[in-house]
Amino acid sequence: MTVRVLVVDDQEIVRTALRLVIDRREGLSVVGEAGDGEEAVALAAALCPDVVLMDVRMPGTTGVEATRRIVREWPGPGPVPRVLVLTTFDLDEYVHAALRAGAVGFLLKTSRPEQLAAALRAAAEGEPVLSPTVTRRLIDTVTALPTALLPTTPAPAPAGVPLTEREVQVLVLVARGLSNARIAADLGLSEATVKSRVNRILTRLGLENRVQAALYAHQAGLA
Repeated sequence: MTVRVLVVDDQEIVRTALRLVIDRREGLSVVGEAGDGEEAVALAAALCPDVVLMDVRMPGTTGVEATRRIVREWPGPGPVPRVLVLTTFDLDEYVHAALRAGAVGFLLKTSRPEQLAAALRAAAEGEPVLSPTVTRRLIDTVTALPTALLPTTPAPAPAGVPLTEREVQVLVLVARGLSNARIAADLGLSEATVKSRVNRILTRLGLENRVQAALYAHQAGLA
């Protein structure tokens, strides 16, 4: 299956370079380009890509706002596109905001072509595009913020939260930044089973993505 990608960046030269890199990879195809967030929202609805590779710092409608509108106001048809944040800086307020808006992860503009390809494929499958190191840094940075600035996530549930022991184990490994494949290997489960359990955990805890799940586990003292 070919992963269909919408490239969003306010610099044409960057979009051109990304298109060249992506289209040369087997199983990846750029189906459109947008120069700002407003155009990104419109093209996402028109083209229904699998992944939106989203720059965050753009004039007008930012990548953060565009991400929020694509993920939370998706008109359909078809599944909601995965949004992968594209940034120059590995951790900043824009990245935090985009992840809270529903992005599945983020990618640095300094990434190698093979890393970009792998990240796009992972994002298309709903996999987190965050290394364990980056996940740890993200959690440390966010939880160090003043209380008033902390992202809004459901408060950790008291003892008796409707998660099975196995689901708690999966949640802890998600919080460590492990992919579904790594979790499956560690727990002796199939990758499909892990994916199903992760989705059930998110639904039961009222969370939107794996980054929120990692923050939840941290706040609950599980990770």
